[in-house]
Amino acid sequence: MMQLAGKRVMVVGLGVSGRAAARFLSARGAALLLTDKKSDLVASELPAGEVHLGAESAKWLKGVDLVVTSPGIPRDSILLREAQQRGIPVIGELELASCFIKAPIIGITGTNGKSTVTTMIGDIVKVAGKSVFVGGNLGTPLIEAADKDVDALVIEISSFQLEWIEKFRAHVAIHLNLTDDHFERYRDLEDYGRAKARVFENQGAGDFAILNRDDPNVWKLRLTMRARVISFGLSPAPAGGDAIWTGAEQLFFDVSGRRGRIDLAQFQLPGRHNLANAMAAAAAALSMEIEPRAIEEGLARFKPLAHRIEMVHQWRGIKFIDDSKGTNVGAVVEALEAVSAPVILIAGGFDKGGDYAPLRKPLTEKVKLAVFIGAARDKMRAALDGATRIEVVEKMAGAVTRAAEVAVAGDTVLLSPACSSFDQFRDYAERGNLFKELVRAL
Repeated sequence: MMQLAGKRVMVVGLGVSGRAAARFLSARGAALLLTDKKSDLVASELPAGEVHLGAESAKWLKGVDLVVTSPGIPRDSILLREAQQRGIPVIGELELASCFIKAPIIGITGTNGKSTVTTMIGDIVKVAGKSVFVGGNLGTPLIEAADKDVDALVIEISSFQLEWIEKFRAHVAIHLNLTDDHFERYRDLEDYGRAKARVFENQGAGDFAILNRDDPNVWKLRLTMRARVISFGLSPAPAGGDAIWTGAEQLFFDVSGRRGRIDLAQFQLPGRHNLANAMAAAAAALSMEIEPRAIEEGLARFKPLAHRIEMVHQWRGIKFIDDSKGTNVGAVVEALEAVSAPVILIAGGFDKGGDYAPLRKPLTEKVKLAVFIGAARDKMRAALDGATRIEVVEKMAGAVTRAAEVAVAGDTVLLSPACSSFDQFRDYAERGNLFKELVRAL
């Protein structure tokens, strides 16, 4: 277990996970040095320690024994680069927390579906009568579970968090998919994929690696696994390996010598991607030796998450659906596959550097009007010109008004941005909530 008492520890970034880490460190006797580029934070709301706000300075590292960085801090941060050059250990909140956790961790990564699968698994574990912590990148930092007495921890893990692990190990690690995202931080898909794949690097023969066999970028990782591989996918299961696959309203599995089926008649989530999510969650539960009936009940109880293909309202025969959490192109493709046509799509926001070309085919096939908003609106219009009818407006209010003017009974108005929200909103939830307010005001 890591010794913290008397150590001088710098926490870089004072968002949700940074503050949680700082509270944990302070409670265990560390002397804190707290930093954030935002200069408007209220120091009195932070744990006791030396506080530096604003532009970073390498001078702050004098006497520091350990740096704990928040996920949102870029890799080229002056403090992180200089700490590494000086030989000062740099870890993330995930690594710090894992040093104080004894229960098995189920870690879920991938570009899309992480929050859904994390919550699904948590629900299944609860139905099975076990105590469980559910959190990570989903909301509650893992450090909040340190020293808690639970049977399992189910955590969503981002690529940003995985950049700063050393010994962190998930007993069950799931990789859902890999598509273009976060190119404001990564050079290319390969660079992004390397960060995601780190979730497996400390696993051993007694652990489980759950891989999407339908995603070539994920499935190729099986060749490097030390853990036992379980595959899931809509494609036929490979011969001879642990796998889960689909039938008519049911899942079939062959995992660790157990064979059987899981009924999906009461599963409520639409879309092929949610079927894949259910398979991933079921595979994780099976690896934890949870019985199929508990998996069936957990999946049947599961409700769609807020802002992820969430039905908001029906007005004059028009469906309004909030997919504000669809912050990359792959998520929008999934959303368009899951909803009924004709679609009026509202998309746009802060561009993350990805390619919008994969949207061209679904726009042509299902979208009667695309309304692009925010900072990326002109780039999206140029990239998708000719795929369907396109209009641009600056704000969400104008987009909802225009959609309501054009839509007729039988249409679906879908907010699925393919972009982050940070040009106009605090986060995707604030963006989705405004969409809901505007729709209900109709």
